[in-house]
Amino acid sequence: MSFLKLENISFSYDKNHKLINDLNLELDKGQRLAILGGSGSGKSTILRLIAGFLNPLCGDIHLDGKIITNTPPHKRNIGFLFQDYALFPHLNVIENICFGMSGDNKKQKALDLLDKIKLNGYEKVYPKELSGGQQQRVALARALAAEPKLILLDEPFSALDSELKSSVRAFVSEFLNSFDMSVVMVTHDVNDVDALDSKVFKIS
Repeated sequence: MSFLKLENISFSYDKNHKLINDLNLELDKGQRLAILGGSGSGKSTILRLIAGFLNPLCGDIHLDGKIITNTPPHKRNIGFLFQDYALFPHLNVIENICFGMSGDNKKQKALDLLDKIKLNGYEKVYPKELSGGQQQRVALARALAAEPKLILLDEPFSALDSELKSSVRAFVSEFLNSFDMSVVMVTHDVNDVDALDSKVFKIS
């Protein structure tokens, strides 16, 4: 059984034109999928449908054996790394990572993640004081802090300088490997696909 399955999904922002029409895709547990396509093809929309930020016109979304089509985003247990990282500017690093976590020992769990992303000592630093690569690592740690079943990456390396991309790609791949995480990534760069060893789904 597929871990993630999109079945006959259609979606439209404009009732006269379907941006996504009868989409089907599947992902096994622990697998990585890269969605490739041109600008305006609906790549990021697919991520938002999976996350629950948008609702399909028809079709079903399955995750880990359950239909989640009408499940609210906060109950889907899905992590999302936004293209612009979307860190909270008024919260420091440790507060950003703790945001959305529940249960006991939140701070210790966040500190453990901070160690994994190699930013020890940055607990009280604010996002504006971080480099692009550091911001991305914090955003990734925040996305994983709630121990999601699946993580969605929206153009995760596009905001980085070309000099940083190679090293950050390698770091992110190793980091996700340590969690054996199922991943759906949207990108336009085949180097991202190679770095994360993803299978490819093309959308036109």
